[in-house]
Amino acid sequence: MMKLLLVDDEQIEREGMQAILENSFSTLLIEQARNGQEAAEMARTFHPDLILMDIKMPGINGLEAVKMIKDEFPDIQFIMVTAYDTVEYLHQAIKLGVKDYLLKPSRASDIVSVIGKVLEKIEAEHLSLEKRRIQQQKTLALAETDIITQLLFDHVHDVHVDLLVEMLEIPYTTDMYVMLLIVPAGEEHIYPLVKEKIRSRKTGWIGAIYGNQLPIIICCDHEKTYRSQALNLARELISLSKAKTDGWFIGIGSVCKSLKEIRQSYQHALIATMDTSLPVKYRFYEDVPKIGNKSDGKPRIHQRKEFSDQIRLGQWEYIKRYVSEMITYYEKKGTSIHSTQQRVLEVLWVAARVMSELGMEVETPVYSYELKNVSELKRATDHMFEGMKQLYVIHYDRLEADTFHKLKQYIFEHSHEDISLESLGQLVELSPIYISKMFKEKLGINYIDFLTQCRMEKAKGLLGDSKKSIKEITFETGYHDPNYFSKVFKKMCGITPMEYRKSVLRK
Repeated sequence: MMKLLLVDDEQIEREGMQAILENSFSTLLIEQARNGQEAAEMARTFHPDLILMDIKMPGINGLEAVKMIKDEFPDIQFIMVTAYDTVEYLHQAIKLGVKDYLLKPSRASDIVSVIGKVLEKIEAEHLSLEKRRIQQQKTLALAETDIITQLLFDHVHDVHVDLLVEMLEIPYTTDMYVMLLIVPAGEEHIYPLVKEKIRSRKTGWIGAIYGNQLPIIICCDHEKTYRSQALNLARELISLSKAKTDGWFIGIGSVCKSLKEIRQSYQHALIATMDTSLPVKYRFYEDVPKIGNKSDGKPRIHQRKEFSDQIRLGQWEYIKRYVSEMITYYEKKGTSIHSTQQRVLEVLWVAARVMSELGMEVETPVYSYELKNVSELKRATDHMFEGMKQLYVIHYDRLEADTFHKLKQYIFEHSHEDISLESLGQLVELSPIYISKMFKEKLGINYIDFLTQCRMEKAKGLLGDSKKSIKEITFETGYHDPNYFSKVFKKMCGITPMEYRKSVLRK
């Protein structure tokens, strides 16, 4: 509903004007002010879209009131109402950005016509601003998701993470941690509520749901302790689910000092979610029971990035060998079978969570019977690994047949657009990391290189048209800077775009 403020020192003029406007504009909300000072005060409380301002008034005149209000609220539009049709007043009104003026007295039809045109312009401007706002929100949402995937999942994207962080304009502190929300199947509709909760705090970034995981990077509030801040947020997020589903759980990673270290916090949050059967539906990584002596000398490879990458790449023999060596190590140290079993379970849980992130339905690994010795532990563990391996192979064999061709065709046809691994993943319902692996295995290059090749082939065709400028071709091939485009072209083709064009035209 549009708001209009009538400003005139004569009540009969105000009442008459309001009657005409209410009769012609049924959705217009109208208020009145008796002078310029009152109009300035009402602009702060009423927030009108349009003000009809009389020029001659006692105290602050209309032009002075317009300037005063414009200085504070530049988006408010004005129509001057005056009995003085002089060039001087018109010039001053134009300088102040007044949209139009009405002479006293005016016919009702003239009043409706002038005000109607201005209201239409204001509405058009509002629609344009709303479209830009929505587009900006979408862009920022994509940037936010891109930050998460680059930081936590080691993806390579066109736009570097530092630029994306700058785009979001959310200041981050030197202390931050990952909160990993496990969302049960059928509860994905809670995502907008979680996003609203995180954004209302203006201290965190939220990613997309991968499998059943929703990763969130939280910046610490130095005025509160890390645990109290994380605890309050975890409780608030859990309370968003009206269904109170048992599958809800939150893992809270350890605090790190920079964005470069945030993957470690993600791994810790992942480990904290391994046992979702706890009565309290959240757990800090530091509260996960540490079995045995921490300084037992055995490196925890499964808590590092390389281990998760091996799972994503399907390197099952490497993973099985690592676990076998772990069991042998603890057997030689005389560690109890129960403690060794729990250490192996920690590895299995990491593997299962990574597979779930890739879109596979993996049950949390458990030993279905009490293990009595190391031989039984090795057999049971090998059996579980074999089942996970088969699930992995079946999943990708089923999807891979037509996927790669579809991806290449899509990239070739849309190479002029901003294509990310994330958008490709949504197109074919595969994890971005696996898509990157496919390009490496099948073409020997990453997807960015393939996208660049497609853009260069398109550029070669466009350069054959002498009517097109290099700048036009830059934009039509998906780049924004002609200088950068020229550098990429020369690197890929060995000559500059202009040199290529000359050789084509000579032929």
